[in-house]
Amino acid sequence: MKRHILYCLCLIGAVLLLSSCVYHPDVPSSSKKAKCLPAIFPDYCNVTVPYNIAPLNFMLPSDEYEECVARITTPDGNQQSYGEGVKVQIPESEWHAMMETSKGKSLKIEVWGKKEGEWLSFNPFTIFVAKDPIDEYLSYRLIEPSYVAWDFMEIAQRNITSFEESQIFNNEITCNDRKKGQCINCHSYQNYKTDNMLFHVRLSNAGTVIVNDGHVSRVNLKRDYTISSGVYPAWHPTAKLIAFSTNKTRQAFHTANRNKLEVYDEASDLILYDVLKDSVSVICNDSTLLEVYPTWSPDGKYLYYCKSVPLPEELRDKDIRSTFERIQYNLYRRSFDLGSHNFGEEELVYDAASQDKSATLPRISPDGRYLLFAKGQYGCFHIRHHDADIVCLPLGKDNASEIDLTNLNSEGFQDSYPTWSSNGHWIMVASRREDGNFCRVYFSYFNNGKVGKAFMLPQEDPEQNTFLLKSYNRPEFMAEPVRISVDEFSKVFE
Repeated sequence: MKRHILYCLCLIGAVLLLSSCVYHPDVPSSSKKAKCLPAIFPDYCNVTVPYNIAPLNFMLPSDEYEECVARITTPDGNQQSYGEGVKVQIPESEWHAMMETSKGKSLKIEVWGKKEGEWLSFNPFTIFVAKDPIDEYLSYRLIEPSYVAWDFMEIAQRNITSFEESQIFNNEITCNDRKKGQCINCHSYQNYKTDNMLFHVRLSNAGTVIVNDGHVSRVNLKRDYTISSGVYPAWHPTAKLIAFSTNKTRQAFHTANRNKLEVYDEASDLILYDVLKDSVSVICNDSTLLEVYPTWSPDGKYLYYCKSVPLPEELRDKDIRSTFERIQYNLYRRSFDLGSHNFGEEELVYDAASQDKSATLPRISPDGRYLLFAKGQYGCFHIRHHDADIVCLPLGKDNASEIDLTNLNSEGFQDSYPTWSSNGHWIMVASRREDGNFCRVYFSYFNNGKVGKAFMLPQEDPEQNTFLLKSYNRPEFMAEPVRISVDEFSKVFE
């Protein structure tokens, strides 16, 4: 009993010691009013965030300011100050306590910055705390924004409620041909859960790693009648079925073009893979057109996808490197019968080409009411196109107007790969809006067709998104983490 009491006292003492290590600076006693919002990075001024998000740590530009202090006021009037150097980093326990008491209300943030020995006080801003939570996890591929070569890459997962990040797989543990190398990509999950998931391994030890009810296997999806093995995947929401595109993808490089790089398909079709039977059937394979990026409706009754429109007859036999700007995609869907695995006739969902545009990467909201997709001038790889934006369209309404996504899209930078959270209240996108080179993850609050200001995935060190020389590729929401270890995944390559 005495030993138990002693242990508890030691534990309480340790907690108190850690709490006492948190630095709470005094706010400046006098300052000059700047009469503007602070230029903090990341920009969290007047955003709406989920109550379970990790601390929104930020900083003032280190080349302009010597110090930064922020005071946070909760709706019940409690205040706390933070800041060390030019950074504001908030302990997770204190942050989550503030968020819990602020659901449905706003935090008030006041910021002071010391510049050339003088304190400046900026206009205060608010952070509205939504009652709608965000999925606790997301995963992404971390990769240099290179064009023809790569070295180490990994698929990682991050706890959005904290800063914990772990590795799902990397391209070194099973690579047996260093000259050829190994690429890993296209992680995908069934209905936000991880007991049924997949990712691809290309080149050395190639195959698709599929997890079926927690059991890991490696399969070859290539058949004599398909263009390639499976490429872009989409799990059926309830059945052990996966729709894939099969692609013959190529790259071309510009010598005088802001977009730098073109990624295009010489051929692409759609297939359906039955996980239980290890069988592949063709969904559509028009040899004259390109079909890509399948996605299911949340009830599993429709498969949505992108399909190119025919080129003018005089351009059809020309090299695609001279016609790539004329290739545009519309959005289509086909009904699906789960009992027979048969697909219905093709239906046009969104005619982008009639607007001289191209639509790709469709995603349907969990309630089936809204369609998200990326739109640009041409092509299907919009993350390389500076004019690319995200579009949201209500479904089931004739001549419905697009939802205003001004708060989500950036101006003049690439926004692509839109994704819904499992409750439909958060939109996630990959964007190069900071510098035009590196993809970062952004979230926006979505509520009855209203969209909040986009904010960057928070990091423990706010400078991390400046110094990390890798892109977040294919960010996907997850309701739970992947529990299979890297070593367990590697065993299917033995």
